[in-house]
Amino acid sequence: MFFKESGKIQEVPTPLTVKQLRDWTQKMPFGELVGIRPVRAHKDGLTIACTVRPELLNTMNVLHGGVTATMADAAAGMAIVRLTGGLKRITTVEMKLNYFKPVAEGTLTARAYVIRMGSQIAVARVDLHDHKKSLVGTALVTYMVLGDLTP
Repeated sequence: MFFKESGKIQEVPTPLTVKQLRDWTQKMPFGELVGIRPVRAHKDGLTIACTVRPELLNTMNVLHGGVTATMADAAAGMAIVRLTGGLKRITTVEMKLNYFKPVAEGTLTARAYVIRMGSQIAVARVDLHDHKKSLVGTALVTYMVLGDLTP
């Protein structure tokens, strides 16, 4: 498969599988601490999940907002990594997150949709759901593509 970018024809890398993303996640200590796990790959993105546990709750006994933000950021980043075949270095440059309702138990899922994948900037929308499948938040996340990943 090929795409045209900046007047050049470039080959699109083979997207990473969920298994490859699980292996990649194990190299991310913070993701391990939070309990992020890839669940499902989609043509346009990725779904990840996190089990709500006592150490992730705030003083109001609901999931800390930072965990929710981490899930949105990680879902977007992992979706972009997946679509680049894990061959590009990326970093978050902006994130806008709307919280709709608190999560106190069960599982938080984050479904990322990559809506723009450019040579320098990638943008994803992330919908966050609780274990009852209620929409609890949504985010718009922008990543900068820093270049090729060198071994």
